[in-house]
Amino acid sequence: MPLNNDIRRAIALGYDPETDRAPKVMAKGLGPVAEAILAIARKHDVQLHEDPALARSLYILELGQEIPEEFYIAIAEVLAFIYRMDKKMKSARLR
Repeated sequence: MPLNNDIRRAIALGYDPETDRAPKVMAKGLGPVAEAILAIARKHDVQLHEDPALARSLYILELGQEIPEEFYIAIAEVLAFIYRMDKKMKSARLR
């Protein structure tokens, strides 16, 4: 049996700048549910960022809960990574 830290986790965040103060937990899952979340994200060309430690930390949040301030820097780094990857992919499609 894997240790709790070895179980695959997926956290999907969402943010609406018109209504939200911070990103919110939109979906989360362990094991097969995590894999399903990742499959849906891939199907819709959503950029993924793998950070098991951050996923473990965020997993305690409830669905719909805003990310607490102590996670703002980590989430900003993830969003910057995703923005760069998205820009690269769009640039590659134009070629």
